[in-house]
This record gives sequence, C-alpha cells and structure tokens, in this order.
Amino acid sequence: MQPYLLYSDGKGNIFEDTSLYALGRSGWDAMPVAAEDWIPLPHGGNLYELPERRGIGLDVVTGEPRICEKGWAVAAFIPPAHTGLHLAAFETLPNAATLPLHCYTAAGWYDNQFYVTAIRIEQDIRQEAWGYDEGLIKEGVAHLLKEYPHNRLVKHIAENCALTYHCPAARNYFLGRWECPIPASPACNANCLGCISFQPDDEELVAAQDRLTFKPTVEEIVEYTVPHLETAPFPIVSFGQGCEGEPLLMGDVLRDSIIEIRKHSQKGSININTNGSRPDVVEKLFKAGLNSIRVSLNSVQESIYTRYYLPNNYQFEDVLESLRIAHRYKGWSSINYFTFPGMTDSVAEYEALRKVIADTHLNMIQWRNFNIDPDWYLGKIGVSDIGEILGMRQMLELLQEEFPHLKYGYYNPPIERMKNFETDFAH
Repeated sequence: MQPYLLYSDGKGNIFEDTSLYALGRSGWDAMPVAAEDWIPLPHGGNLYELPERRGIGLDVVTGEPRICEKGWAVAAFIPPAHTGLHLAAFETLPNAATLPLHCYTAAGWYDNQFYVTAIRIEQDIRQEAWGYDEGLIKEGVAHLLKEYPHNRLVKHIAENCALTYHCPAARNYFLGRWECPIPASPACNANCLGCISFQPDDEELVAAQDRLTFKPTVEEIVEYTVPHLETAPFPIVSFGQGCEGEPLLMGDVLRDSIIEIRKHSQKGSININTNGSRPDVVEKLFKAGLNSIRVSLNSVQESIYTRYYLPNNYQFEDVLESLRIAHRYKGWSSINYFTFPGMTDSVAEYEALRKVIADTHLNMIQWRNFNIDPDWYLGKIGVSDIGEILGMRQMLELLQEEFPHLKYGYYNPPIERMKNFETDFAH
C-alpha cells in the first residue's frame, strides 16, 4: 500500500497528487513508510495545511524524492490514544512563520480515504470525539456552577477549560466521569520552549491557552474533588494541567488537600502530572496519600532535556529521583513522553531510556505526540545530526520485549487498572 501525497490549495481544499507517493519524516529526513504503518485517519482526527511549506513525495515513475509544487503541504492531527510513527515530510520556504503548537503527522490518500502513519497505543475510550455531547456538557457546567457558586477552580475549569478550550478532561468532569482536573499553580520553574500556557511576548509562538491566574485553596480543591471520587466511574483526580504552571511549587496546598480528600473518600486515585523537579515535595505527597505520578519529558538524554525545559533551580537528576520515590512508596509512575519520530526513536535515546526504566522501575510510558513545529524544535535545541534511527515501531517492540512489565498507553490509569492493566475499561 502506497498512499498518494496530499496538498492544499490554500483555500481549505485538499487534493491528492497521483504523481507522488506520500513520504514520512524522521528527524530532518524524508523517507518511505512501510505499509503496516499506515492506518485510516481515526475519528476525531483532522487535516491541516502547512503554509509556506511544500510536501515531499516519491515520484511514482522514477522512484525518486520530489517536491510537490501544486500547493502547500498537508499534515494530520491524530486524536488522543494514537501515537504517530512518522512526521509529515515537507520543505519549509524562507521566512515561513513558525507552525502553531500542534502535532504534524504524515498523511496520505489511498482507496478513497485519508490515511495517517500511526498506531492506537491505548484502548481506553475516555477522550473519543464521539463520546462528547455538547448539550450534556453545558448542562453539567450549569449544574456544577450552581452547586459550587464560590469555587474559583470550578469556574475556571468550566469557563476556560471545558467551554473555551474544549479540554477533554474538563469536559469529562462536567459529564461526571473518569479523570477530574485540578489546576493548582499559576507559576512554573521551567521555561519549556513549547509551553502551551505561557510564551514570552518576544516569542513568535502563541500559547494555546491562558494560564491559571490564582492560587487555589485547600477548601476549593477538596470541595469538588471528593464528590467526584465518590460518584464517578473509575475516578481519578489529577493535579497538574495544561492550563497551569508546575504544581509541585504549591506543595503544601497539594499535601494538605490530599490529606483532607482522604478524610472524606478512600475511593479512586489521586495523581499528579508534573515536571518532577522537586523530589522532596514528591515524597511529602506520597506520604500524604498520592497514588500516581506522571512526569513529562521530551527526552531522557540530559542535554536534550535541558535545552528544551530550560529548568530553574533543578536538574535532570531531580526528575529521575521523583520517579524513584514513586516506586519506593509503591506508587504508579508514568512518563508523559513527547514522541518525536527521528528523535524519540534514535539509538542514543533508546539506550538512555532503557537505563531510566531499569533505574526508576517505571510502570508506564504514555506515548504522547509532541505538539511542535519540527523544524523550529530541532533548530532551537541545536540538533543537526541525530545519528542512527530504530524507527518508532521497532523501538516500541524492543522495549516491550526487554521490559514485559512496562505498560504502554496515553492516559493516567484508574486505580483499578493499575491493579490489572489488561482489564478493558472501554465501557
């Protein structure tokens, strides 16, 4: 199977170029895609044009790479639960604007449908596009705003997250199910290049959403999370959301909230999504009753990590120690691994990751697609020669073979699934 290259006319119309087969991209390089790596574009996925960029395809006659001059390149957004195996292959024209903070997966046209280079990494249906009824979400928002009229967090999650930015976790909260977000910190101790909630005024990137502007109280946190834990199916409450800074900077509030939550409910799990920068705080939280931790990483190679995160007053070793502490306290540890084909699946990254898994006793890798302009990212971190590449599929298989206990997924698992990960929570 060889899908044809897609291009856009710049007016919202997408066409196939039957003189070119679609290629994928790994790091800086365009390359052919194995037939097994193509799947139909999943429901909830989208296609978008890449202005001032020309797609690179394989000439169907000569078999040589060639640039499509007919229009702008096209890439795919693949929905949650899917991990991209190749980036879209394109050449950026001089003075092109930096792309927004989305993922840019290779796409093509075959047998009258769109295809993308991806796999389904997670069977949980919690963020499926078909699972959201806008009317029910608005009803849930109205009901809970009435229930908690003075709670600033509920108001923030309702008006900003659920209704403005359509955050899947926030929408699920107002539908009374699964994982409930707890934004907790307006400040951060990292300066991530691709931060989705804050970008400097002089940066060409625009933040995807506004950041939390206040410090929640313990009372505000406990008021709405306890009822969720008591009534929701497979409930999780999670500190650390895309609309905030680093929750570990609010360590005392988080610790006191966990203690207070557990006075009122023993159900479900309490999770933190974090950069893992404060292992001393992480230990306090696990002592208080934290169940799981998810640490976000663009790379497990210290030099590449540091160039992206630009950390303030912490080091990469602190991040690893936070994961070790989770194991020490018998908690569940995941990494939110920003997957970038050509970097994530390099031999150097693979060898570094093997050591991290063994050292920290990691439970799970959430293979999340990296939402960033590929050219901009590689340029910013100063990578020109990536070295030998395994390929995403081979890397996934090799790690699973070496670490059979290691789970793959896309979401924080509920406590029931931590105990028996293979249980199907789809329904």
